[in-house]
Amino acid sequence: MAEPPPAASSATPPLSNGVLVRRLFGLAWKYRFHCIGVLSLQVVLLSIGIAGLSFTGLGIDYIRSRVEGVPLGENVLGLVPPPDWSPLRVLGALACAILLFAVTRAFLNYFYSVSANKLVQQKIVTDLRAQVYDKLQRLSFRFFDANNTGSIITRVTGDVQAVRMFIDSVLIQSVIMLISLTVYVVYMVNLNVRLTLVCLATTPLLAVASTWFSKKMQPEYKLNRTLFERMVQALSESIQGIAVTKGFGREAEDRERFNRANRAVYEQQRGIFWRVSLFSPTIGALTRVNMLVLLGYGGWLVIHGQLPLGTGLIVFAGLLEQFSGQVNSVAWLVNSVQQSLIGARRVFEILDSPVEVESAPDAVRCGRLRGAVRFDAVSFAYTGINPVLRDIDLDVAPGQCVAILGETGAGKSVLMSLVPRFFDPTLGRVLIDGLDARDLHLDDLRRNIGLVFQESFLFSNTVAANIAFGHPDATMEQIEKAAKIAAAHDFITALPQGYDTVLGESGSGLSGGQRQRLAIARAVLLEPAILLLDDPTAAIDSETEHEIFEALDRAIAGRTTFIVAHRLSTLRRADFIIVMEHGRIVQRGTHAELMRQSGPYSRVAQLQLIDGAALQNEGRAK
Repeated sequence: MAEPPPAASSATPPLSNGVLVRRLFGLAWKYRFHCIGVLSLQVVLLSIGIAGLSFTGLGIDYIRSRVEGVPLGENVLGLVPPPDWSPLRVLGALACAILLFAVTRAFLNYFYSVSANKLVQQKIVTDLRAQVYDKLQRLSFRFFDANNTGSIITRVTGDVQAVRMFIDSVLIQSVIMLISLTVYVVYMVNLNVRLTLVCLATTPLLAVASTWFSKKMQPEYKLNRTLFERMVQALSESIQGIAVTKGFGREAEDRERFNRANRAVYEQQRGIFWRVSLFSPTIGALTRVNMLVLLGYGGWLVIHGQLPLGTGLIVFAGLLEQFSGQVNSVAWLVNSVQQSLIGARRVFEILDSPVEVESAPDAVRCGRLRGAVRFDAVSFAYTGINPVLRDIDLDVAPGQCVAILGETGAGKSVLMSLVPRFFDPTLGRVLIDGLDARDLHLDDLRRNIGLVFQESFLFSNTVAANIAFGHPDATMEQIEKAAKIAAAHDFITALPQGYDTVLGESGSGLSGGQRQRLAIARAVLLEPAILLLDDPTAAIDSETEHEIFEALDRAIAGRTTFIVAHRLSTLRRADFIIVMEHGRIVQRGTHAELMRQSGPYSRVAQLQLIDGAALQNEGRAK
């Protein structure tokens, strides 16, 4: 209903990466027991993997001892085959143990995947998306006027997934990586300290390279989200404006506009992938140097009898391979960190947005209101500069109908928006039955107010559900009564399934007059004390206007009504009229009184009378 304000910048500065990480850790802490369960499974998997590798090394050493006569020696796990067992029995036992480890690990890997998916997808993503949507429902119109539809949709969908990525791909995987690397290093140190130090000498270079790459990529991911958002916005506007596009034959230009946005996302993502693809093998090359060192120095130790082949070199090689694999994932981890931080920042911007209009802690609960409305020295500005309303004083008694006339931008819709508290006055008060609207419970206040917009939105649901939208518990008798008041019952019963007919998006398939009558029925069903009508006949023809007025006359009866109007046929129905210019009331009175005054009202009326007379003469001439 409110006229769109200028786009507002965010009231709070962007969150730093440190603050974001702390808040993400705080979010994960809510699911700590699930996280601990997932991590415990990973520790068990890690232990089984090392055990399987150790048994493999033991088997190699045992075979070598039997073939070459080399002493079996000691190993880290302290495992020694019983001396009275035959070689076949020992190897069979080792093979069975390795197979058991493999089967157990496969089963636990499946269980780990299911548990991690349940935690991340079903718990974190679902809860966070619901939290963001709940916050959106409580934000004022100012937020939606300052943020386009594409941006909001992207944040609720893709950016929430980015938060999931942090907890799943960054937090949990980082802890798993830390545990794994610690276990691998400890095990390798127990095998041979000097060999461990030599093989891991390049690790500090990996940390430096990863830090540099992370800082380098952060702006790229931020730009990527912006470009993706523009693409979604282009798609949204294209779908919403498809009639205009086809009407002006602009399909080719519209396709090119979307393709440009789509290509911009692709080309920017390709640059990101190219950098990540270059960084990943660079890290891999550094880790492969470790394997060369192992083959050279580790082989020398085996030849000189200072390190066993199986439980020493082979196990060490397996551990180093696992270590290198974990380190190689640093590139992927850095990639995930940057994506998740950019997305998390955008999600938290919604969660941190101030709720400008809400019920006070001690708000007054009210039932049925009488409908007395008073604007007491009300001024309003969107940003604190250039007031949209200035010093409005207006008293409307219960049951009165006041019409509001004014040019575009005069402040008509904003004035009405203050009644249901879509916005709160910057200065002054709006009193309902003598109480400041800010002191009334918001839900109770709005349940006493019916709304009919210039272009009423209908949901993809049944006719009955659309009428009962504000009162979902309404009986069929109440729904039909409201439809009859709105002069909608006859055309509804003529629909294929009557009140159970499912409407298309935005009420497609219905005429403008039919949609307006359903909107009136929806407002009337609440039995509101106050009715707000924002130019409900502006976009319909004169014949349909007559039908709408019949419905409006019944709807208005006994209710305090504000109606934005420009046609004399509407203005004459009001008990009194106010004329607005530049946010001020410049005239007020009945139609007859204002016609006797020189001013904007009489000028508008005279023009309409002249146009009407001209049309009548043209009709008689034909």
